[in-house]
Amino acid sequence: MTSKRLGITGIWLLFAALPALAQLPGEPISQPTTAAIAAHQHGPMRLRGVLPGGGVTSDNWSGYAVTGSDFTYAHGSWHVPQVDCTKTPTSSSVFWVGIDGYSDNTVEQTGTSSDCDGTTAVYYAWYEFYPANPVTIPITVSPGDVMGAEVKYNDGEFLVSIHDHTTGQSFSATAAVPGALRTSAEFIAEAPQLAGGKVLPLADFVRANFGQDYNSDANSCNATDSAVTNGPIVDFGSDYHAITMVSTGGVTEAVPTALTPDGSSFRVNWKAE
Repeated sequence: MTSKRLGITGIWLLFAALPALAQLPGEPISQPTTAAIAAHQHGPMRLRGVLPGGGVTSDNWSGYAVTGSDFTYAHGSWHVPQVDCTKTPTSSSVFWVGIDGYSDNTVEQTGTSSDCDGTTAVYYAWYEFYPANPVTIPITVSPGDVMGAEVKYNDGEFLVSIHDHTTGQSFSATAAVPGALRTSAEFIAEAPQLAGGKVLPLADFVRANFGQDYNSDANSCNATDSAVTNGPIVDFGSDYHAITMVSTGGVTEAVPTALTPDGSSFRVNWKAE
């Protein structure tokens, strides 16, 4: 292992425009409509500032990023968090692994969403080669499932793969992404945005557990670039960055914990909508 250093009214209108879903109140909806997926984009990090003790703040991301050059691999894992939709109705939260997006304009990623359609919880998997729209993945996702996901780059093309370790379901997709710089890899909890750029309210996910120490998914959260080969977050030395999500009004919304002793794993704790 190599070491180196919408206003709320607008959101309601969005959900109201979607077709009715035959679902009992409170039950998870595993597959939302294509319109709902396309409306929720998972874009690059919106940097707010640098924290005095290290790390950065962001309007839309929380978790960890590693930076470098020529990234070819990122592998992450997490539990699908259960959301409290009585506390944060009509809100969204997503959890993913990806390459790019920390300081550039593309993101190659795959993950899961724990959303609130009104007070009904919605859980599903997706992939996205941003700025292209996200695409729903035809697997069933439930709260508590352990997800493992990878993003690989080879010969001009990205491969995203996701596996539900709890159910055994898996999916992969490939695409070329013009303009991808491959200068970062990320392990993120996010408040997604609408196509117009408005960041959605963050669903109360309580806690998201990332990495092998919490999920027994070996070599996660790990990445490979020009100087680190399949190394955990800590192997990137001064080039790993903790990210705290802060609203435009200055309210802290989600905070990552310190890395576990082996430098691979962490939690993101929900603080506010």
